[in-house]
Amino acid sequence: MDQHKDYTSLDAKAKGVRRTVIALVALVSLGVSAAAGALVQSHWGERGGVSLDADMAQSQAAAMQDNVTRLAEKVGGLQAKLIEMDGVSKRVAKAAGIEYTDPELAGAMPVQDLAVMDSMDGADLVWNADRLGEQLDNLAKQMSEQQDWFQMLDSVLTERTGNEARLPNYRPVDYDEVASSFGWRRHPISGRHALHEGLDFPAPKGTPIYAASGGVVSEARYMTGYGKLVEINHGNGMSTRYAHASSIVVKLGDVVEKGQLIARVGSTGQSTGSHLHFEVRMAGHALDPKLFLPAREYVEQQIAQLDSDK
Repeated sequence: MDQHKDYTSLDAKAKGVRRTVIALVALVSLGVSAAAGALVQSHWGERGGVSLDADMAQSQAAAMQDNVTRLAEKVGGLQAKLIEMDGVSKRVAKAAGIEYTDPELAGAMPVQDLAVMDSMDGADLVWNADRLGEQLDNLAKQMSEQQDWFQMLDSVLTERTGNEARLPNYRPVDYDEVASSFGWRRHPISGRHALHEGLDFPAPKGTPIYAASGGVVSEARYMTGYGKLVEINHGNGMSTRYAHASSIVVKLGDVVEKGQLIARVGSTGQSTGSHLHFEVRMAGHALDPKLFLPAREYVEQQIAQLDSDK
């Protein structure tokens, strides 16, 4: 179904963005280490008691200024990336129907401040290195929170994808025509007005019948009215029935997968011709199978039925 594809796409997007977050957190950590290294170098040079000549001091100051400038640029880039991820988070959360709370984004050093740093002396550079270190720490914290949020989203989407995969949306036979839809009708044998609790798919005897979804076989026997019947329990109160089979190829307790062969079409029980009677039930109550079958296929079936009635 299209909805299943949407959730799968969202799941893949969540995992991809989460990998990006992890990489960025590592990058921030390296940035913090670099800032710390710059500070240590500065303090060691000033307090270590080592006499440096003027040329070496000037060279070291220039190198430190360059390092701090680079760190400032990195902070700005990481800040932009975090804002971009925040936008992705909003879109993914909206598509998944999950409430999203904006994180507090720390302000990066303005671009104009980078030019001013070229004329700063050593003390100012040390102060700005401290400031950059704090900003990098804040970014690392925010990205860690983003990572946690994407992990939560990944978990939610994985659960939803699993639930979607259990829906009985696999066509049980390779024939499009629907001879009788879900709803009230006159029973073809008893003549009484009764609720038809499924869809009837006309098909030649021996046509393969497939499981509409994975689950455990809860019935595999002859039942009055249904003839040879297979019932599959899909969990969470959901089950499907496949009636009037000519033969059954699974047994009670078997675990089956979506699309697996479970029986063959026949006309056993109360039946006027070879066909599959397919039901979907929730907590024992019959539901219209058209709610679960792919919409395009069901529309084509209805058009084919209307054409045959002309």
